[in-house]
Amino acid sequence: MGKKRIIEKTEEEILEEKNKLEEAKKKKGKERKKGVTKGRIFISASYNNTMITLTDKEGKVLSWATAGNLGFKGTKKATPYAASEVANVISEKAEKMGMKEVDISVKGVGSGRSSALRALAPKNIVINSIRDVTPIPHNGCRPKSPRRV
Repeated sequence: MGKKRIIEKTEEEILEEKNKLEEAKKKKGKERKKGVTKGRIFISASYNNTMITLTDKEGKVLSWATAGNLGFKGTKKATPYAASEVANVISEKAEKMGMKEVDISVKGVGSGRSSALRALAPKNIVINSIRDVTPIPHNGCRPKSPRRV
């Protein structure tokens, strides 16, 4: 086949590569938004699942959690207990990021709505406002025409 060449690197090149790797690790390992003090929490409680999203004031997603993501399966995802567990996970993530104040928006008609709010209330996060943003039809779609026989 031929002789194999072994490329020897100088110490300077090795140090440069090491520095590049360390910088990449720092960027990757950093919390995405460390030091965010104000944010929003969006709770979406459907009949099948409970989803909670943590964002900053502009609406950029910092973290999220769902009942299915925590390991609940099937009909257990829609229970109040699952929703409170999801709220606990989100509150821990918010505290790690240094969040102090939140505005909460609740959407949906699932059973996890109120239990998620109750789980968020005693944490070390100040709740400024709670809004219900459940979409409500205010005339609905056009009804079907009566059948002509």
